[in-house]
Amino acid sequence: MLRYYIARDCIKMNTQYKIERVPEPTLRRLPWYLSVCRLLKTRGETYVSSTRLSKETNIVASQIAKDLSCVNVVGRTRVGYEIDNLLEVLESFLGFNTCHKAFLFGAGRLGGALLKDSGLQQFGLEVVAAFDNNPRVVGHSISGIPVYHISEIGAKMRRHNVKIGILTVPIESAQEVADRMVVWGIKAIWNFTPLRIRVPDDIVVQNTSLYAHLSLMFNRLDSLEQEGGADNTQAI
Repeated sequence: MLRYYIARDCIKMNTQYKIERVPEPTLRRLPWYLSVCRLLKTRGETYVSSTRLSKETNIVASQIAKDLSCVNVVGRTRVGYEIDNLLEVLESFLGFNTCHKAFLFGAGRLGGALLKDSGLQQFGLEVVAAFDNNPRVVGHSISGIPVYHISEIGAKMRRHNVKIGILTVPIESAQEVADRMVVWGIKAIWNFTPLRIRVPDDIVVQNTSLYAHLSLMFNRLDSLEQEGGADNTQAI
């Protein structure tokens, strides 16, 4: 069964409307369209067709049109979609035009790399602090973001009122830290560990396993070599 999400109010052509349920696969594709539109805007382009979006994302044009209709965006015949309007609707719908503060748990190599990724703020996520128990990183800053000892989380939660936690600890600590995150008041966890953490039903978890995607890439590479090379892109 497909999962659905209730979306926020958006603005299109100065008219308020409410977008209701959008399938999760569509939600996964919308940021791709947004990124393409942002790139085209930097090049001075004002309209984009579903055919152009299809070429840039390798998603069939009919699917793109269907996805965009879910957020009440309709293109003009032989012209396409107005890029500024598409950017406004997608950024608002996806929540990228609102600052969501987050804490990062585990400031090791992966966590440190995420702290250095300034691009996260372009998509509405601001990491305001990181936590670890390694004395080599505690008390220091990474890209201007302070790293505190995990014991300081209570005071920092009261100060920042953060609801999002990014989990990048070693796998053996993942469930324990996730449990503590819930106790501390974190309501959504972006989980980068290979462990499928267990949380209460009212906690949102987004699993992003680099290793799972790596195994998919290896598998597809092996298949291509065995088949002599066919479609080299992954279905989205």
